[in-house]
Amino acid sequence: MKLAAIPALLLASVFLAACSTVGKAVNDTLGGAHPGTGPIVPDGVVQLSPHNAYTLETLVVSAAAVGLVYVVYDPLAPNWSVEEKLLAKDTYALSMRAKSFRTGGDGESMMILKRRALKLQRENGYSSYRILDFSEGVESSTPFTRRFSEGTIQLVRAAEVVPK
Repeated sequence: MKLAAIPALLLASVFLAACSTVGKAVNDTLGGAHPGTGPIVPDGVVQLSPHNAYTLETLVVSAAAVGLVYVVYDPLAPNWSVEEKLLAKDTYALSMRAKSFRTGGDGESMMILKRRALKLQRENGYSSYRILDFSEGVESSTPFTRRFSEGTIQLVRAAEVVPK
């Protein structure tokens, strides 16, 4: 979720709402007609079928609401963000945070940790990895809570692997 986008949308809404007020002030100052007077969205109706018609105002407000929901929910963003930190030459700390608004994915953190560990193992030429530490929980922050997971992995060379 991009909380920084919400104030920008609110600010844009205030400016758009103020357009007719600014146009009236300019009109009064100049003492004549100014093209900025009147509503931003003109009166009009979109006739979809013989029995269904919508005003342009309804369509614009609906589109703005859908846009706001899309920015807040961001359905195309991954459910988890991962921060990786190198602790030693073969040891990594992974910190994962879930989006505030999501549909599912609460149990994915261990799978994400293992997938990232396997990728690091292959990229660096190690034969295996060990999960040294793993924890998960919920951060109670304002205004929304978020799931988090943290894990520490160690990459292992073939000679260091202990057979079972």
